[in-house]
Amino acid sequence: MSDMLTFEKVSLTLGDKEILRDFDLRLSSGDRLVVMGPSGRGKTSLLRLAAGLIKPDSGKILRSSARISVQFQEPRLLPWRTALENVNAVLSDKKETLPEAMKWLSAVKLAEAADKYPAELSGGMAQRVALARALAHDGDLYLLDEPFRGLDTALREEMIRLVKAETQNAAVLLITHDPEVAQQFGGSILEMQP
Repeated sequence: MSDMLTFEKVSLTLGDKEILRDFDLRLSSGDRLVVMGPSGRGKTSLLRLAAGLIKPDSGKILRSSARISVQFQEPRLLPWRTALENVNAVLSDKKETLPEAMKWLSAVKLAEAADKYPAELSGGMAQRVALARALAHDGDLYLLDEPFRGLDTALREEMIRLVKAETQNAAVLLITHDPEVAQQFGGSILEMQP
């Protein structure tokens, strides 16, 4: 198994708040890490560091992943595109890949919403479109921030099974505040402390 993501003695302070100090982490292909803790503990900052969106104050972050797939806490859908077009955007963004984009929308139980724009979707539906887009990107490292937020219990369990099945050979860093999600998703658990 090859390492997809490595943090070596990483420290980060935002404003006057210390988020990480000399933090080490190693994620290899097939690893699942669930990062837990209440709001404000630095979970999303950890994901943003992993994605390369912010830089640490000190230490090193190494990514050997060829394809990183990210789902942010907010769905971040393109408002001028339909649900189907939002998923297709990470494929080729051409008509030829629309059937594959539809396959992913169907996988998250949203085939009937393919032609709807983000403003026409409920919060849970938008979250599932974002999840379909992340899975369609076919990463070898998945960074998922509260991907099941806003879903009822049955749908959440179904989406957890889908993500586990589709990411079994990838490294996954999943952020949640929900202990049930952590238990159902499995893998190692890291609890962020103040």
